[in-house]
Amino acid sequence: MRNILFSVLLLCLIFSVSEPVFSQSKKISLDDKILQDSLYKSNKKKVLDFSLKEFDALFFEFFSKKNDPEIILSKTEFYNYTVQIATFSDRLARLYPDQKEVAAKNKEKWLSESYEDYLEYKASQKK
Repeated sequence: MRNILFSVLLLCLIFSVSEPVFSQSKKISLDDKILQDSLYKSNKKKVLDFSLKEFDALFFEFFSKKNDPEIILSKTEFYNYTVQIATFSDRLARLYPDQKEVAAKNKEKWLSESYEDYLEYKASQKK
């Protein structure tokens, strides 16, 4: 009985750890990646100088627009938000070196956001 309980707990731990890893490994199209790279280069300096207040405003603006069923962001607008949020992770990594790994995972998560998934989410809002 003890071994079965241990096995169940181990499986739960494996799935809880691996699920976020697999969900973050989704691929975006090459065109989207090129757009992200362009936005990263053009926004990097500005975002690295953001105050926490400016970042919070950007973050809440993105989620307000994302969750508003009346607003559909263009691909460029969507990636502009996600890339800027991802880029702010670079700033956090510099400010808090002991959190570099967390910042890198956060950046990866935001850069893996897909415009197609966003459009699916928007379509589900209208149902």
